[in-house]
Amino acid sequence: MKLITAVVRPERVQQVKEALFKAGISGLTLTKVSGHGGEQEVIEHYRGTRVMVEFHEKVEFKMAVSEPFVEAAVAAIQAGARTGEVGDGKIFVQTLDHVIRIRTGEKDNAALTPVTQSAKSPQPV
Repeated sequence: MKLITAVVRPERVQQVKEALFKAGISGLTLTKVSGHGGEQEVIEHYRGTRVMVEFHEKVEFKMAVSEPFVEAAVAAIQAGARTGEVGDGKIFVQTLDHVIRIRTGEKDNAALTPVTQSAKSPQPV
C-alpha cells in the first residue's frame, strides 16, 4: 500500500482527475496549497503597490492505493499534469503501514476497495 501525494498546477486539476478516474483510481483528496519550487519569483501590482509573489497557488492530490495501482496512478498524474514548463509539480510515493476504513473497520487492502464494489468481487483502489 502506498500514499501518493501530487502537487500540481490548479489549472491542470480537471485533466489529472480525469486521468486518475480512467486509470481506476476514484478515492482521492484535494487540497489548495501554496508553495515554491523551481519557479521564478513574480512581481505583481496590487492596488498600486509592487508585491513579490514567492509562493504559488497549487493543488495537492492525495490517494492511498494498493500496489497494483501505484504505477497507473503515477502515470495518470504525469499525463494529466505535465505542461513541460517549470512549475508542473511533484509526485511523492510513500509506504503506508496501515489503513483502516472507519465505517466498517476493514483494514489495509480491504479498506482501499471502493464503497461501490460488492463484497464478492473487491478490486483494490
